[in-house]
Amino acid sequence: MKVAPTQPFTIVFSLLKHEYLGYLISPFAVQMNGKGLLTLQYQGLTSKTAKDFHKKIDAQDTQIIKLCDSLQIEQIIKKFYQKKIHQNDFFLKIYHKDKGDKNIQTYIEQYVDSKIAQILRLIFEHQKPFFVMGTDGNPIWKEVKIAQEPVSVLFHFRRNEKDIHYFPTLKFEGQKLNFQHKNALILCNEPAWMLLDNTLYHFSKNIDGNKIKPFLQKWHIAIPRNIEEKYLQSFVKTLIASFDVATQGFSIQKITQKPKAILKLSTSYQKANISLFETEITDNEIDNNFLFELYFEYGNFLFKAKDKNEAFVQLEKNADSYTFFKINRDLSFENDILFFLENNNLDMRQGKKVLSSEEALIWLERNALELEKKEIVFKQNTASEKKYAICKNAIQFRIKENKDWFDLEATIYFGEYAVPFSKLKPFILARKKEYKLPNGEIAIIPEEWFSKYTDLFVFAETGENLYIAKHHLYILDNLSGEKNVNISAEIEQKILALQNIATITDYPTPKFLKAKLRNYQKQGYNWLRLLGEYRLGACLADDMGLGKTLQTLAVLQAEKEIHNENKRTSLVIAPTSLIYNWQLEAKKFSPQLQVASYIGTNREKLFPYLHKFDVIFSSYGTVRMDIDALEKVPFNYIVLDESQVIKNPQAHISQAVKRLNADKKILLTGTPIENTLMDLWSQMNFANDGLLGSQTFFKKEYLNPIEKANNLEKLEKLQAITQKFILRRTKEQVAKELPSKIENLHFSEMSQEQESYYERIKSQYRNKILEQIEQFGFQKTQFLLLKGLTMLRQIANHPILVDDTYEGSSGKMKDVIYQLETLLSEKKKVLIFSQFVKHLALFKNYLDKRNIKYAYLDGSTTNRQSQVELFQGDKDTLIFLISIKAGGVGLNLTAAEYVFLLDPWWNPAVEAQAVDRAHRIGQKHTVITYKFISKNSVEEKILALQNSKKILANSIISQENSFLKNLNYQDIEQLFA
Repeated sequence: MKVAPTQPFTIVFSLLKHEYLGYLISPFAVQMNGKGLLTLQYQGLTSKTAKDFHKKIDAQDTQIIKLCDSLQIEQIIKKFYQKKIHQNDFFLKIYHKDKGDKNIQTYIEQYVDSKIAQILRLIFEHQKPFFVMGTDGNPIWKEVKIAQEPVSVLFHFRRNEKDIHYFPTLKFEGQKLNFQHKNALILCNEPAWMLLDNTLYHFSKNIDGNKIKPFLQKWHIAIPRNIEEKYLQSFVKTLIASFDVATQGFSIQKITQKPKAILKLSTSYQKANISLFETEITDNEIDNNFLFELYFEYGNFLFKAKDKNEAFVQLEKNADSYTFFKINRDLSFENDILFFLENNNLDMRQGKKVLSSEEALIWLERNALELEKKEIVFKQNTASEKKYAICKNAIQFRIKENKDWFDLEATIYFGEYAVPFSKLKPFILARKKEYKLPNGEIAIIPEEWFSKYTDLFVFAETGENLYIAKHHLYILDNLSGEKNVNISAEIEQKILALQNIATITDYPTPKFLKAKLRNYQKQGYNWLRLLGEYRLGACLADDMGLGKTLQTLAVLQAEKEIHNENKRTSLVIAPTSLIYNWQLEAKKFSPQLQVASYIGTNREKLFPYLHKFDVIFSSYGTVRMDIDALEKVPFNYIVLDESQVIKNPQAHISQAVKRLNADKKILLTGTPIENTLMDLWSQMNFANDGLLGSQTFFKKEYLNPIEKANNLEKLEKLQAITQKFILRRTKEQVAKELPSKIENLHFSEMSQEQESYYERIKSQYRNKILEQIEQFGFQKTQFLLLKGLTMLRQIANHPILVDDTYEGSSGKMKDVIYQLETLLSEKKKVLIFSQFVKHLALFKNYLDKRNIKYAYLDGSTTNRQSQVELFQGDKDTLIFLISIKAGGVGLNLTAAEYVFLLDPWWNPAVEAQAVDRAHRIGQKHTVITYKFISKNSVEEKILALQNSKKILANSIISQENSFLKNLNYQDIEQLFA
């Protein structure tokens, strides 16, 4: 009859007997009457149905019910039999008398035994109601009392002339507990729980129920004389070690001795002796491995540490008598030794530990002296071909400086033996830890030496001493902090100077430099001067727009002022499109520098006179073509602008610039790594030859571990090597020093096809305009003038804007894309303005082909605000293409950090309004503007006219024709010249 959860009830647990599975336990909800007594109304429970009775079920009930679920017949079948089968068929198949599966029976027995032990422990601990189920299924047929005190067991062995009688006696609360021939039940074995006279008992020392079961229905077991010695050695010896035993006919002597720990080392060289001290290990385990074994010695007795008994027991036979020696273990001492070894990465809880030879040698090197302090006796197998020297080691360094390298004198001490440090080179590089001493013993090279000195041996030249190139100063940096290093104050000063840019000695700013360097620029200048003084290559990798060109020109100007009487020519190599910008910057900031451009068809005439100039500007293409001649010129500085051009070490240009000769080298780039770490290797190999080793070495040591295995340790090491030669500052880092707005002019070389097209159209309009002015006057020629200027401006952008059949390229578009890709790689947001919608369409097409997200706005755009929100709010939308007329006013685009003006406007006030879309209240970044001008085009000439006439100063002029009205005949001739 079911129990209603709304009525009073209690949870009970009932013991039942299963035909095959033995004793099981099930939970029930039993209803109570008005007097609080249990009734015959009950309901079996599972974890699922127990939820209906949650008001009376506590956490312990829930835990026990869950365990009982696992004893349900269907759950056991599901666990031990994968196929679908009826219960009856399962038991007939598995428990068949002749054809049953004994293995599965054993697994089920162990499983059920484990669950019953857990349930009984919880019932005992929480005093849960426990009953025996009646044959009619009544779960509360007979209540079971739960004994609180454990039952103690004393095992008896009585030896007589015929045999040995073996039996246990039980005691409960100080009184003998009669259990034999009393229908006692052992409900589970590990540990044993016994049901006797409706009382549930548990045992001290967690005795196994199998040691009690044989005596439930017999008084003793007789052991015949012919097998007694074997029985005593196997069974009785183990029993004495863990339990209380009383004997007659042989004795037990208890011994208390101070223990000693012994750590035994056996190597694979003496396999025949590996069984010393009764070692249980197979030959396969020890091949190329070392075996550590832990023993505890008590007086004359030696025992394996893996023994789990409470005492060690040794059996001795003398004539016809036997004596058991029971050695009481000092578990506190043993556990302390085990903890010490485990804490030092040698887990000996199983009594042995097999390590690879390399792991074992590392462990010995780090811990052998600690074993001595802990008074652990260390023994090596005397039959081994090798004997390891357990001794202290030390190393002494002495460092001297020469012109281009450092001399490193070093001596290693293994105990009393002194060894030249250079002797260890083949061992360190091959990761061989064993070094043979003069006395034949094997010294273990410390593991830390492999990580600490590998670079030293990889990069050092070996002779009488070790010789280290100046750019490997970081190796000395690793050594300088150690007590065993003798290093001069001058070398330490150089190491310290390179550790922190803020502490570099302040070099005087060049007297004739026409610019005031900001603080971060002055630091960059100081850093470049310092590395130049040390003849070390430098990579200046500041963000675009932070003044890498200015910092470099400051260094070149300083060189001129310092060596004025002895001119030293420097070479700046840049993409062709940037050479004109270098010329303008040099003229603006360092007009005293005598400069020349080594490009084009006239360079052969210039070559004999290169030494007469302070700085030569040339392109990568020119250098590649003329390398046979240029490699013979001894340059002072070589500067590679946009040095990522040589990122591929196999490229012809990379191999060409490597052949150039210079005292000092500077790399300028915003992206030293574009795709792979090999980009960095190629550039660093130019700046400081050999800094990162050979290309093969770099791939194996750094590129593959970092890029393929994400090895952070290798990455940190690579950073440590290169950080002294790479200086990178982002806009965010120097924001406080920057003005709110920085404006840059970028002059682009027109492509050859573009320039030809431009000159042809320019000549046509020039002739028409000048003729019309002579015939009709200036006023009636303004429309033609505006049409001609507009067409030339479009061609300066890209001829395809006026001629759909044009198939050539555009120098300006190449430059814009080049700069844009740099900013995209840095996740910078950019506004791109143009007057011409067709010009914007070219960039739309470029971005669409590369699946680059962008926002777009021109006069036809209807969803202006959504485009603004896309650019402002989406971190992946980095570009906003805007028509300058449609977007010049009314927009708030403070997410932008860069503004590109693709074509100069007649009126700079309109350009200023466009820039102010980004540079306004709420902007947290410095806004850097790039105005792209096609060199030798009407764009450049308009700028020159604006500056000379100042006709647009203070934004007075706001109309296009206002600009035209201010032009005279000479101005028009100049525009179309």
